[in-house]
Amino acid sequence: MMAKPDFDAEWIEADGLGGFASGTAGLIRNRRYHALLLAATQPPTGRMVLVNGIEVWIETASGRFALSAQRYAPDVVFPNGQDYIEDFQASPWPRWHLALPDGTRVEHGVVVVPGHASVLLYWRLLAGSVARLSVRPLLSGRDYHSLHHENGAFNFNCEIQPGRVVVRPYPGVPAVCFSSDGGFVQQPDWYRNFLYQQERERGLDDVEDLASPGVFSWDLARGGGFLAISMIGHEPAAGFAQILEQEARRRRNQPDHLVAAADIYIVRRDAGKTIIAGYPWFTDWGRDTFISMRGLCLARGRLDEAREILMQWAGTVADGMLPNRFPDAGESPEYNSVDASLWYIIAVHDFLAAMPKLPDNQLVRLRGAIHSILEGYTRGTRYGIAADPADGLLMCGQPGVQLTWMDAKVGDWVVTPRIGKPVEVQALWLNALRIASAFDSRWEAPFEQGLASFIGRFHDPERGCLYDVIDNDREPGAIDRALRPNQIFAVGGLPYALLAGPAARAVVDTVEARLLTPAGLRTLAPGEPGYIGHYGGNQHDRDAAYHQGTVWPWLIGPFVEAWLRVRQWSPEAKAQARERFLLPLYRTLDPLATGQLPEIADGDAPHTARGCPFQAWSVGEALRLRALLK
Repeated sequence: MMAKPDFDAEWIEADGLGGFASGTAGLIRNRRYHALLLAATQPPTGRMVLVNGIEVWIETASGRFALSAQRYAPDVVFPNGQDYIEDFQASPWPRWHLALPDGTRVEHGVVVVPGHASVLLYWRLLAGSVARLSVRPLLSGRDYHSLHHENGAFNFNCEIQPGRVVVRPYPGVPAVCFSSDGGFVQQPDWYRNFLYQQERERGLDDVEDLASPGVFSWDLARGGGFLAISMIGHEPAAGFAQILEQEARRRRNQPDHLVAAADIYIVRRDAGKTIIAGYPWFTDWGRDTFISMRGLCLARGRLDEAREILMQWAGTVADGMLPNRFPDAGESPEYNSVDASLWYIIAVHDFLAAMPKLPDNQLVRLRGAIHSILEGYTRGTRYGIAADPADGLLMCGQPGVQLTWMDAKVGDWVVTPRIGKPVEVQALWLNALRIASAFDSRWEAPFEQGLASFIGRFHDPERGCLYDVIDNDREPGAIDRALRPNQIFAVGGLPYALLAGPAARAVVDTVEARLLTPAGLRTLAPGEPGYIGHYGGNQHDRDAAYHQGTVWPWLIGPFVEAWLRVRQWSPEAKAQARERFLLPLYRTLDPLATGQLPEIADGDAPHTARGCPFQAWSVGEALRLRALLK
């Protein structure tokens, strides 16, 4: 067990619909997204925070003790439930052991059952003979990006039935059902000025008021201590003990933490599946989906889910492009990415390699999507995306638009515009052409022309590696020489390497020497103009650093694949890569040993985790890399 955990370390329990419960090992909610019941009302979008947290206290023969902790403005922690945390475990579900001064010991757990917008809380008396437990839920009923404040419209009226209490906080907001084996007393009240420290550090609104309809209570000495909190219509059908037994059995059968970590990202969309880019604030993004699924699905043999995802996205091609994002509020999809469509082709290729026998109608649909993308890019589509007939490379971009994966934008300021011919876009484009040429010969000549141009035009003779962008800002011959990790895709991370021999080795050696950290690859080398080694501050400061030195763990996959390719995949190289690259990734970024990895980390040591704490392509590429290293 993990004694005295890092109290700021975060845990998550996802429901497979886009909703989740999350919090910290220290019990305090540090984000507006930390909640016990955060439900996707239109899976996987329409997310609302219904129940934010709980106040918990226990009365023993020695007095009353808090088993919860809150942070209030200006910066006061009360009550002191943290003081009694003996240890914390994040698996098989978040569990705390709390030890009171009089010898009373309690286990508390949080369990979300996949497929239900419902969370089960339990408390067990481990030592002690007198223990009266009381729990006061704290509600909001708000959009998950917003904050909630005291008002006269909140509906405190409760529908009370034996073992069941229903609260309908606001018109148009789903009702919340509390199922309990204890008693309930209606005691409406407001709890004011909760402070969310992570939001304050991000320069955002950080104070919230929550409503509480009443108090649940149990005599733990006689057993019990179960509370299920559900969006109406998602109440558990089984009994509390049965749910715990079923979940314990299911989770015991999961082979390891990394595989279990991957499960939370594959969720329902309509009748099919999609991939959540990251928790707590992302939904499903095109680029992230196709990068992630190679590890989350294909490396794990989850081919049916991969097929569902690819077939669903095949129907979204418009003017040769796949959407990069489905907005959370249900607006039209956003077609603002040059690489999402190309990553789709890569994902289809890898899927078909793993599942070569596919019904003809499905194969036709997937290949039709590939053709639509390549035809659209060849003739030209949105934002100046078009194949350049002069060299066969792919031009993209226009002022004010961010099209590559380095997509930070603050107001009208695109931090890394990369207009022209970015290096990784060419690697994707040429891989896509070669993939399509295997079943349609018309793409062979464009591939050969583009490959020759790539080899001739991207080499940086001074450094021995590759330029980041050529024909920069659409000026013929202009070069962006910024030393970035994007060049690694010419050697690793894609089905076909564009470079071999000394040229490939020079790229890998340069990236390793200047960009590699234990947490992944930096987005800009230290010493380069504009390098920022720490990701923090307000929105402007964070976006300015996002791709200007910040480390991205997902890039470790392409890098290690390239590193192995130039070493001919020898067994010795694989063993060395496992020790040098994969294990340090988790030692640096996985404090709870859950298999989860964050979105980003600081470029400067000690490479503290930043950004979204649970990121799909970070986990996906770690899984893909582990498969490569077998």
